Amino acid sequence: MKTVLLIEDDTVLRENTAELLELSNYDVITATNGEIGLEKALREKPDIIVCDIMMPILDGYGVLEGLSKHNETKFIPFIFLSAKTEHKDVRKGMDFGADDYITKPFTEDEIVSAIESRIAKANLFKEERESDKRINETNEDELRTLNDLKNFFDDNGTVFSYHKDDIIYKEGHNSNYIYLILKGIVRCYKFDEKGKELTTALHKEDDLFGYTSFTQNIPYRETAAALEDLEMVGVSKAELKDVLDKNHKVTLEVIQLLTDDITGVKDQLLQMAYSSVKRKTASTILRFAEKINSKPDDPIKISRYDLASVAGIATETFIRTMSDFKKQGLIEMDGRNIKVIDLEKLKDID
Repeated sequence: MKTVLLIEDDTVLRENTAELLELSNYDVITATNGEIGLEKALREKPDIIVCDIMMPILDGYGVLEGLSKHNETKFIPFIFLSAKTEHKDVRKGMDFGADDYITKPFTEDEIVSAIESRIAKANLFKEERESDKRINETNEDELRTLNDLKNFFDDNGTVFSYHKDDIIYKEGHNSNYIYLILKGIVRCYKFDEKGKELTTALHKEDDLFGYTSFTQNIPYRETAAALEDLEMVGVSKAELKDVLDKNHKVTLEVIQLLTDDITGVKDQLLQMAYSSVKRKTASTILRFAEKINSKPDDPIKISRYDLASVAGIATETFIRTMSDFKKQGLIEMDGRNIKVIDLEKLKDID
């Protein structure tokens, strides 16, 4: 049985989470603050640690820093558990060496899945360390993860700022930069042979976008515009290619990112081709809610035209379908704002 050390100062959350993990066949050790948690980690050597960030006496960052100073604890997988969801907070936790970051509130599947995957990954790394001790001699400057690459963008990229509705680049322009969004949302779109505008992608804070080819001078295949005031950093293709050539591990992460993008585009095309109008409308609203908002209850501030272009249906048809959803109590509409009322029923539309 694997042992989980749960460090959480909220009594109710700590007890409920501990019970949940025990029912999932984990041996759970709890601590009410970071200082006690660090002492128990050094004494008990748990298989994984789940730790809140904001705590009295010693916060989660201090716990992780303390663990890193001891050979017997620095490789224990560590998951931050917190309500803090801003870009800088997530990045700070990862920079300190955390393996994952779960935001409150969370589901049983989310925390159990995160623990299982991190323990499995830690076991694989342990085998690698035991079979080849030279892994500990890795160059400290090497970029190994997508998070490392984003830090490189933060530290070395050129800063760009745009106002709402500004064009970032147009289809056919030279693709000189790859971008990382620091704040705001970007919509990418193109026109078909009949002049109909189709939204091809949405990118939010902490997303990379703008890549066409890392080896060839291929122009942008779509237009990108700011959906709201936008701040981002850009790295030239030549500089990024040089980084990837020298850091093969992060290259694999970029390949996975591109694979995920292709999968998303395929899913969108299948939906446009085979789904009913109601299903297309519901799925589009859900996609925007997921991309634009950190909380599902927040309203979506975007035009019906943009929503319709993602769904691949006429704006008039899209508006009529949304009116039906409003009558059914699935959504609320106020001007250009749309608020999801019944998330589960909207997911079940076919």
